[in-house]
Amino acid sequence: MPIESKLPGVGTTIFSVMTELARTHEAVNLGQGFPDFPPPARLTEALARAVADGHNQYPPGIGVAALREQIAAQTAARDGRAADPATEITVTSGATEAIFAAIAAVVRAGDEVIVLDPAYDCYGPAIALQNARAVHVPLLPPSFAIDWQRLADAITPRTRMLIVNTPHNPTGAVLSAADLEALAGVLRDTEIVLLSDEVYEHMVFDGTIHQSVSRHAELAERSFVIGSFGKTYHCTGWKIGYCVAPPALTAELRRIHQYLTFASFAPAQHALAEMLAFEPEHHRGLAAFYQARRDRFRELLAATPLRLLDVPGGYFQLVDYRDVRDVDDACFCQWLVREAGVVGVPLSPFYESPPDNRLLRLCFAKRDATLEAAAARLARLQANG
Repeated sequence: MPIESKLPGVGTTIFSVMTELARTHEAVNLGQGFPDFPPPARLTEALARAVADGHNQYPPGIGVAALREQIAAQTAARDGRAADPATEITVTSGATEAIFAAIAAVVRAGDEVIVLDPAYDCYGPAIALQNARAVHVPLLPPSFAIDWQRLADAITPRTRMLIVNTPHNPTGAVLSAADLEALAGVLRDTEIVLLSDEVYEHMVFDGTIHQSVSRHAELAERSFVIGSFGKTYHCTGWKIGYCVAPPALTAELRRIHQYLTFASFAPAQHALAEMLAFEPEHHRGLAAFYQARRDRFRELLAATPLRLLDVPGGYFQLVDYRDVRDVDDACFCQWLVREAGVVGVPLSPFYESPPDNRLLRLCFAKRDATLEAAAARLARLQANG
């Protein structure tokens, strides 16, 4: 029976493709964004206790109360926003589910959603499945700042949502307090909902403070703010995320969430609540932890012909490879796997209309041995080879 696809332009994600190439060629995988070191010992021990204590059946659909209370406490301490655990916080099966549920909750057929390119690849399909249209506004390289005039010009009477991402994947750009003010100015006197993807919230470097939209009262009142414990605790396979939003938006998100997953992995929720309550120094120290990895990786890459872009946040390093080969990024990534045994991710899949850049994303959320092995292979690259 012939099937007409609802997502005809969507294939296997670039992350899966590059990870499979890494396996095939036994390459060092700096492509897919996952750590190759374990979660904190306290967290894995708490998970085992939660299982042994019988937390193995359906938890509340909106999330275990203790975890929602800890999320509220963290938000209040860092951002100054007193979110109500009962009406404004929802635990989800990863940030991806939260993003999909938020889009599905408020975006309808014929609406427009503004996406800032390069953009994480789950946004577009979620928009398309609502029979809505993604309007792509490019960020400004090399800093990947928002082009405020172009963003303002993209707003029409059909604009229902704007998606921002800070720290940004794949570029590492972060929004400043001035950016939040500019964002509020653009959205003021509109009915546009803001979706803020903040899964790398604890990874902001060089003494900079993470500027969550939760810190800005005017923006918080129209925003879904998305977080991820997988990124924070080096356990991406657990797939536990969350959404903080005002009551009206939360109510709509929960209508969708209850029919997507209903509830998320119960033992992990109990373990995460314990971790947040009794070992907050982990997430408070994450910026320094990853900044040290960033700096070490950049030192190692200094011996290569790759040009390094700045990394204000997140755990990805963009490199300009034009001094090695003048080919498009997809071709370069394939060549790099075969010739150097290192896997990165091209930037073009993050764009609707890719610019003619020569940029590659490398993940530095890896053990020192992994980063050193990758850098040693990259150091053998020849300029203009």
